[in-house]
Amino acid sequence: MSRTVVAESPEFSVVSVRCAGGHSGWSPPEPADQHQVVLVRSGRFRLRAEAWGSVIEPATGYLQHPGDEMRYAHPAGGDACTAVSFAPHFWNEATDGHPAAALPVRVDGRIELAHRGLLRSSADASFALAEHLVGLLTEVLRQTAVPVRGSGGRGRALADQAREALLADHPAAAGLVPLARLLGVTPSHLSRVFRRETGVTLSRYRNRLRVTRALDRLEEGADDLAALAAELGFSDQAHLTRTMRAELGRTPAAVRRLLAP
Repeated sequence: MSRTVVAESPEFSVVSVRCAGGHSGWSPPEPADQHQVVLVRSGRFRLRAEAWGSVIEPATGYLQHPGDEMRYAHPAGGDACTAVSFAPHFWNEATDGHPAAALPVRVDGRIELAHRGLLRSSADASFALAEHLVGLLTEVLRQTAVPVRGSGGRGRALADQAREALLADHPAAAGLVPLARLLGVTPSHLSRVFRRETGVTLSRYRNRLRVTRALDRLEEGADDLAALAAELGFSDQAHLTRTMRAELGRTPAAVRRLLAP
């Protein structure tokens, strides 16, 4: 595992973390010593907290606080994350006394875009980065304010298996029917359980992943939006535009300008 400090101040730190992966077993419990938001840039891993567990990937991050114990497994290979740590006084001021509970965070498109903006504003820690952090934290807390009440157990395992198949671009993940067949359940059961356990539909989750890939390509400099739409499996450029506007509140052209070097 490698850690690179992106920015640091008395109030917060932003650290880029890369794990080579290949560790399919669970780590020993690792206690947290700071208020921290962890967001994934690429890859995925598994996490177990005291009261919950989840696959952590670009659409799912987590909050942890001093004293929380987490265990990790990396059966799918490497991953890259951003760990944002907050001093206790800054956490209390920025969150207005929000309860400090370890929770998964549903990372919607707006949080992901704020995450990318955060990494681009690291040169100005006093103002630009601090403003991005406050905005990011507000969005993160909004996504943990209404926790998803799944059934756990087999339902959670099924939802995680579906997410893993979509993340890995498994051939069966091209549609609901083949995905359900792969997982040994009916399409209606898979659709119902996935929404109950994650709070979003399978199609909405799939679109989130495609938007993440679109952001990656736009950040790399892709400028042919019609070709990008075809590459990512959208029916046409208009479909890509509608999806990105729904997820991010911005069109692909606006996002491209925002992410330009």
